[in-house]
Amino acid sequence: MVNPLVNSPAGPVVGMVGAGQLARMTQQAAIALGIELRVLANARDESAARVIADTRLGDYRDLGDLREFAKGCDAVTFDHEHVPTEHIRALAAEGVAVRPGADALVHAQDKAVMRERLTAIGAPCPAWSRVSSLADVEAFAEEHGWPVVLKAVRGGYDGRGVWVCASADEAREALATGIALLAEAFVPFEREIAVLVARSPHGQGVSYPVVETVQQDGICVEVIAPAPGFPAEEAAVAQRVALGIARDLGVTGLLAVEMFATRSGLVVNELAMRPHNSGHWTIEGARTSQFEQHLRAVLDLPLGSPSLAAPVVVMANLLGGPDPDVFSRYEHVLANDPGIKIHFYGKAVRPGRKIGHVTALGTDLDEVRARAHHAAVCLRGPLNG
Repeated sequence: MVNPLVNSPAGPVVGMVGAGQLARMTQQAAIALGIELRVLANARDESAARVIADTRLGDYRDLGDLREFAKGCDAVTFDHEHVPTEHIRALAAEGVAVRPGADALVHAQDKAVMRERLTAIGAPCPAWSRVSSLADVEAFAEEHGWPVVLKAVRGGYDGRGVWVCASADEAREALATGIALLAEAFVPFEREIAVLVARSPHGQGVSYPVVETVQQDGICVEVIAPAPGFPAEEAAVAQRVALGIARDLGVTGLLAVEMFATRSGLVVNELAMRPHNSGHWTIEGARTSQFEQHLRAVLDLPLGSPSLAAPVVVMANLLGGPDPDVFSRYEHVLANDPGIKIHFYGKAVRPGRKIGHVTALGTDLDEVRARAHHAAVCLRGPLNG
């Protein structure tokens, strides 16, 4: 059902399939640009549905719902990768400007397709193979050694769908899930980095500074921009790799390329074709936020400057703790640090769930990291309730 307050749009209309926090934060950028953002939600209480007037209810797996949603949109894009590929192709065949298109997005949906394509274009990748049996995994380990990293071909995120197996017994447990898997050689990385790039339909591309991501239990807890101590020459290589992937895969919109930095060079780990957790710092920390950049790109508008707004920017994810009353700690954080920026996603608090993020800007890395960490810890609350 359409909100009766929404009538003829004043500007272009972008439809975003999915109503999570990415769509919610995209709305902030859409308002300033005069863009009407429409979202397809499963329920009215989803993160973006709480704040976007033009919210349509429907199932992203249903082609009929997608067709109805796309009517009147100047471009359709996504806040997740789960829309069936065949539905995206059908919409494009009917004249809908779907960005990114199915031929690009499939590389973020299917890790085996991604690895095949990245290998073909010469992007730096770990050794990998499709596996369907314990014998396959043992043969891979015989060649590349243990541990072996097993990944769900589709659907994994935030550490889910990834098994680092030190033995055949551990691999057997992963195979027992019945999920389609691929095997990758374990990469002894020194740190994890991410490169966020944007590409428009007519081929303009920009890259944000290389950032370092800090993971705990498979979940990103901190992003540091720019990646501290990362050599300028290596950062330029990482940006070229990411822009080359965007070009060769035909990406329109944002592309996040997560990489391992190793002693022998860079290795591409994962791709995401949408705004990404590694780019939330850009809301305050860059001249153009990733959300504004994505809107510009999918509408084929000139792209904005990706440069830093401060010498150091640190984003810390807010993970839910045992005490759901986050706002009881709000006043302390704001009073303690008037420069801290807090973003909540309108989600119910559950232990370990991403419920928001904080961003700090400054000139001294240690000081900025400490401020972001303090805010995140305070908002999460005592670990023992």
